Amino acid sequence: MHIHCLQHVAFENPGTIAEWALANRHSIGYTYFFEKDVALPGIENTDALLIMGGYMNADQEDQFPWLGQEKAFIKTAIEEGKKVIGICLGAQLVAAALGSKVYANEEKEIGFFPVEFTAAALSHPFFDHFHNPSTVFHWHGDTFDLPGNAMLVASTAVCKQQAFLIDNQVLGLQFHFEMNKAVIEDMLLHDGYELEEKGNYIQSKKTIEKGYACLAQNKKDMYLLLDKFFAV
Repeated sequence: MHIHCLQHVAFENPGTIAEWALANRHSIGYTYFFEKDVALPGIENTDALLIMGGYMNADQEDQFPWLGQEKAFIKTAIEEGKKVIGICLGAQLVAAALGSKVYANEEKEIGFFPVEFTAAALSHPFFDHFHNPSTVFHWHGDTFDLPGNAMLVASTAVCKQQAFLIDNQVLGLQFHFEMNKAVIEDMLLHDGYELEEKGNYIQSKKTIEKGYACLAQNKKDMYLLLDKFFAV
């Protein structure tokens, strides 16, 4: 299988998803939107699409003109029946590509916080291996309306739309299952100023580092989710 990854910033890469792909002998190609010359591949050469996070908002096409092209590409991939995973900004872009509104959440969530899986999700074979709740990494200030044909998968106390699934084909994750220690430390290095903001769900660097203990379980859960998602 060939996965194409849409990566928005240099320091936010696929993490454990790339490790899973390598272990399963899948190839990954990249479009780096942070580089000067951006080229999207032909959709016919892509089996699955992976859309990563980033500091930009889904509607900032005036500052990032490629966002419109990216959303159109995502919509085409979905219409062509490709498997699609969107993470953080990626989930917001999937929602936007499907016509849903993306907007500021009441609270920013930065750090390790528990997500609660819905009853529908826990009865679905993709998610029935998860502990409920599961503590995962977050770094977002926006949220979105759930696409009309999507199943809500998970929520937090301050953000209802934490994960969704459409027809076993499209998976949106507002939180970060794919994180490893190296990627989080790069995010802290480049975006750590956000930790100085006032907020009830913004953890300190020290508290975030204590959360690294959750990463091993997150990796196991993510691997099994990917195994199931791509087997169907």
